[in-house]
Amino acid sequence: MKIKLSALAEKLGLDHTGDDMEISGVNTLEKAGPEDLSFLVNPKYAQLLDTTRAGCVLTSGPYADRVGRALVSSNVYMDLAKVVNIFAKPQGCLQGVSELAYVHPEARVDDTATVYPFAFIGARAVVGARSVVFPGCYVGEDSAIGADCLLYPNAVVMGSVTIGDKVILQPGAVLGGDGFGFAQTPFGHMKIPQIGTVIVEESVEIGSNTAIDRAALDTTRIGRGTKIDNLVQIGHNVQVGEHCLIIGQVGIGGSTKVGNNVVLAGQVGVADNAEIGDGAMIAAQSGLAGKIEPGSRLAGTPVMPAGTFLKAAGSCMPRLPELFRRVKALEKELNAVKAAANGGNDDE
Repeated sequence: MKIKLSALAEKLGLDHTGDDMEISGVNTLEKAGPEDLSFLVNPKYAQLLDTTRAGCVLTSGPYADRVGRALVSSNVYMDLAKVVNIFAKPQGCLQGVSELAYVHPEARVDDTATVYPFAFIGARAVVGARSVVFPGCYVGEDSAIGADCLLYPNAVVMGSVTIGDKVILQPGAVLGGDGFGFAQTPFGHMKIPQIGTVIVEESVEIGSNTAIDRAALDTTRIGRGTKIDNLVQIGHNVQVGEHCLIIGQVGIGGSTKVGNNVVLAGQVGVADNAEIGDGAMIAAQSGLAGKIEPGSRLAGTPVMPAGTFLKAAGSCMPRLPELFRRVKALEKELNAVKAAANGGNDDE
């Protein structure tokens, strides 16, 4: 694909400097060629503007005069995403419903949807307009897939799960598996049937090998616009708000409530029945329980204000071996003083 720089600027609503040219791709400042568009998001890489071979650079105003051609943006990262979307090639090569897919006679698949070979669409399931179900996917009975969804290979949507429009399930994502519910009995752990459901609202993306458990009795819900990374575990009855970011290897215990615009960084662990307020940001590998106030910036296990944690981690923890040696030396001196005070008898 090729597009004129002037047409690209018009499409994005941006100004451009320098003469017009055809753009054929997007690449980094180091690897871009004369027909590529590159970008400068982080000013610490500004020195690369002097050596890049890129035909044009997407950047903010202060750097536009350092290259021959520039697309001038007030939000470079956002406009970069738009540019990459223009050049990105969609996955897949088929249209329509493959004869090698199993579609139950009672299922309803929109005429504009695509179902690849070896996908399974169960009884009374619905697949909406322009949605794509790749090979190996399972869509269980009574489930509903909205319009413009992408279910990449081996994604699983168990029975009675509802997915809104424009949802992306990356390969291996599992929605609606049983929540982890067992009753302890004299005879071992008795499984508690999980008969609730999962609702995923519109424009949610769920990463590879992420599991979102169905509720025990009610609903596990993922709010509109939330983005979930790979290898995340979300327990039964969890309520996740809108426009959250949940990064890889996060685990959220059952019945937790996560507000809107919350960020949980990698490997955050959240105990059952916690409540995280709107706009909270929790640093990587933190562990939290109870109630977290809106707008909190927390880190550590147990969590504490992020500034306190950074001071402790940066100032105190590296000095622990030295402090330990000093305490041992002080103990030895104290014992010597006590022994001298007791006339050499330190048995007391």
